[in-house]
Amino acid sequence: MRRYAILFALVSLLLPVTVFCQTRTPEAALNLFNNAVKKTDKGDLDGAIEDYTRAIRLSSRLEIRKDSNSRLGNSFAGSSATETITVVDPFTANAYTNRGLARYQKGDNTGAIEDFNAALQIRPGLASAYLNRAAALRATGDLEGAIKDLDRAIALDNNFYRAFTNRGSIRLDLGDQAGALADLNRSISLNKREPKSFYQRGFVYLAMKNFDRSLADFDVAIAMDPTMAWAYQGRGTAWMSTGRFLEAIDDFTRAIERDPGIAWAYFNRGLARVLLGNETEAQNDFAEALKLKPELKAKLDERIDIARHLRRIGSFK
Repeated sequence: MRRYAILFALVSLLLPVTVFCQTRTPEAALNLFNNAVKKTDKGDLDGAIEDYTRAIRLSSRLEIRKDSNSRLGNSFAGSSATETITVVDPFTANAYTNRGLARYQKGDNTGAIEDFNAALQIRPGLASAYLNRAAALRATGDLEGAIKDLDRAIALDNNFYRAFTNRGSIRLDLGDQAGALADLNRSISLNKREPKSFYQRGFVYLAMKNFDRSLADFDVAIAMDPTMAWAYQGRGTAWMSTGRFLEAIDDFTRAIERDPGIAWAYFNRGLARVLLGNETEAQNDFAEALKLKPELKAKLDERIDIARHLRRIGSFK
């Protein structure tokens, strides 16, 4: 009756790098970058992608040249300089990373991965690009590839708490509960103010059937961020696993209020209602769950039979 959600903590680069290798990023590219960040904040992903694309085109034209005194100066493609060495402005990696993140948020995982690849060709040490590429790889089902990228991010920055959080989440998906717990403990030791780490650890403890610790972690996550719908779904599942069905129903309802698209919240609230004998309300929940995820039909029928059997024999745990 429990299901987990991956809630990746991703990184958008807010401050463009303006000076690398004695190059100067075109001001127009910087302005486009900053405009794109603002558009992303407003939810205008298409506009952000367009501005990042234009920023990439401008900054990719940057060249460095040697002057007569063998010092490096600045110029743009098309200069009359006779000795030019074409380089890619490292700022461009930031623009690729952010464009990739916008594409990921739009569900374009292939485009996102291409952008993260481009960013890492320019700046192989950009840990945030590995973190974000891992999210896109995970979305395509490549969990092993995602783990490898998070390993690289952590190798570059052993204090990168987001990478530990995300790796722990994927390790739980892979059934490695001990590895997941170790990663999330590390993440929390690095940053005790990140609700996503407590939320993810709550699911680890749930899988380990340590319901008291699971409830405690979901409580912390919800206290930090009361809008986190899946934290209520997780806590509701923990309540349900201990036979506290009224508390479970309250939390599933809170999850639905914050995100009506969580099929599992309807699924589990319906089962809790069956266990309490509220068949009419339960059927309404099951209808909503199947409307969102028709593929749950077989599993739902199985769980309903189990719930009704448990209600008949009076054993709810």
